[in-house]
Amino acid sequence: MIYTKTGDDGTTSLVGGERVKKYDIRVQAYGEIDELVSIIGYISSFMHHEEYKGELFVIQNRLFDCESIVACEKEEMLKQMPVIKDVDIAFLERKIDTMNQELPEIKRFLIPSESQTACLVNIARTVTRKCERLCVEVNDKYPLDSNVLKYLNRLSDYFFVLGRRIMKQKHRPEKYWNENI
Repeated sequence: MIYTKTGDDGTTSLVGGERVKKYDIRVQAYGEIDELVSIIGYISSFMHHEEYKGELFVIQNRLFDCESIVACEKEEMLKQMPVIKDVDIAFLERKIDTMNQELPEIKRFLIPSESQTACLVNIARTVTRKCERLCVEVNDKYPLDSNVLKYLNRLSDYFFVLGRRIMKQKHRPEKYWNENI
């Protein structure tokens, strides 16, 4: 059955069974991460490069790991949860470095435009930043593994560079913030 009616009172369960209000910071954080997973799926539907689709699928899986970690109420249960490993962060760093090698240096703020896919990637970047901010707040109250925060931080960088790479591949000009307009 898809509906349980247990949330009709405005509460939901964390991993482990503790009932909390649906506005609990942990619920907000894993809810935002879940939104990001969906946005990435939408972006993937526009991708023509199988390499990108594969990367995005890996990222979606790591984000589900992050959700599980954030939703876990008890430290002893964390031992049963998936973990974000250093290799997961290194994966993003390698991808960023590889893409960045073929991009010109920038010294001004970019304004997303000119490509629907690149704009969607930038939406993913901003939602990733929101996830990161919420997870920092969660970490202040319910300590998280520091790799969750590192992963989210690196992921927003990944999306920034991916958006630029898409623009270059589509031969679209990057637009920059102009404070004089």
